[in-house]
Amino acid sequence: MDTIVDELSVRLAQRLRLERDSRGWSLADLAERSGVSKATISKIERAEVSPTAVVLVRLASAFDLTLAGLMLRAEGHGDRLSRAAEQPVWRDPETGYLRRQVFNRPDHPIEIIKVEMPAKQRVTLPASSYAHIRQVLWVLSGSLVLIDGGERHELGAGDCLGFGPPAEATFANESTAPCTYVVALARS
Repeated sequence: MDTIVDELSVRLAQRLRLERDSRGWSLADLAERSGVSKATISKIERAEVSPTAVVLVRLASAFDLTLAGLMLRAEGHGDRLSRAAEQPVWRDPETGYLRRQVFNRPDHPIEIIKVEMPAKQRVTLPASSYAHIRQVLWVLSGSLVLIDGGERHELGAGDCLGFGPPAEATFANESTAPCTYVVALARS
């Protein structure tokens, strides 16, 4: 699995540079639009560091993309069949959060992501990462606290929650065991 994670990090680096270059932006332009330092962006584009989920969301938002949209462009797949061994996997270097892109296609409105959240970890994503999408979260194992738009939801295995309007969201595993959940989203 580490090989897939490493390959995706390199493709993400290339995609970020391509998105920036295609807009004619300098590192300073992207830094100003995203709130991410020029030094960090430079290291990410050279694949010297792997960005955190929060940094990726900020960069995607600067390009007027969702995190899912940026990942889709970086992954470059579009097959109808998504084989488990070929599903791109990315690990957040800060939290250990593991994201598997189970299904996505540029011509299909539905996307499926499987996430493994380690114990005692949390990720907070800004409202901009939910623009132009609707999503549902389904907990497969463990427990997860989702704070969506200031409202706290405690979810256990089998629970499913539809997100409200775009708002800052915190995904928190407050337990001592890992949590696995699926996010299904539809692009609008």
